[in-house]
Amino acid sequence: MAGRRTYRDKAVVLDRTKLGEQDLILTMLAEDGRQLRAVGKGARKPGGRLAGRTELFCEADLLLAHGRSLDVVAEASLVDAHAGLRGDLARVSAASAMCEVARLTSFEDAPDGFLYPVLSRALRACEQAGDQAHLDVCVAAYVMKVLAHGGWRPELVHCIACGDPAPAWFSAAAGGVLCSSCAREVAGAEQVSASDIAWLRALIGSTFDALLAAQIDAAEAALLLGLAHQWAATHLETRLRALEFMLSV
Repeated sequence: MAGRRTYRDKAVVLDRTKLGEQDLILTMLAEDGRQLRAVGKGARKPGGRLAGRTELFCEADLLLAHGRSLDVVAEASLVDAHAGLRGDLARVSAASAMCEVARLTSFEDAPDGFLYPVLSRALRACEQAGDQAHLDVCVAAYVMKVLAHGGWRPELVHCIACGDPAPAWFSAAAGGVLCSSCAREVAGAEQVSASDIAWLRALIGSTFDALLAAQIDAAEAALLLGLAHQWAATHLETRLRALEFMLSV
């Protein structure tokens, strides 16, 4: 590392790609909301100094050196390993879905102070969730909060087409809720209850603490997760494989 300019950053590990026999390319969300890609040399080596500090979902304090194409992780110390996610398929699936969305909504040259703290809190919420329903709600809330912040906020009060104050359908393609009359013109619109719409508003407007404390049944939570998946896949214009997997298990 001699002669290379170094800098420090805190980041959450979102994705890992194998490089050679022992290295990894790490995709991370930096504390200022930028997406950061760097090489972790020896990160796949058992017992290596980076091996346990660059696992998926880990928050780490990093010393990085500028490289020719990608920066290089010189040192890493754990800030939060999110150990409560490990060894539990449901929690790993939930955290993977969040990190997939975080990767798709962050960019290398676009700092955004909202993105890191909301992901950090969402990962802790996955550790705290007492059942599958609350895991589903945490993921749905993270997805809807981040997309709403990024400019994809659904209309959840009046019919988006005519302004009717009693909507009963939801369409990601249309941009939110619809009345029964307008929904007939929109392919794929899904019928929802007043309670479902209230929950969708809560996903965006309520804190994770409030959502974790709320009473919700498994069917309602699964519906919300499905609607959040539709919203994200439509507006990010991509397949969300981790979210699809979570919905399938």
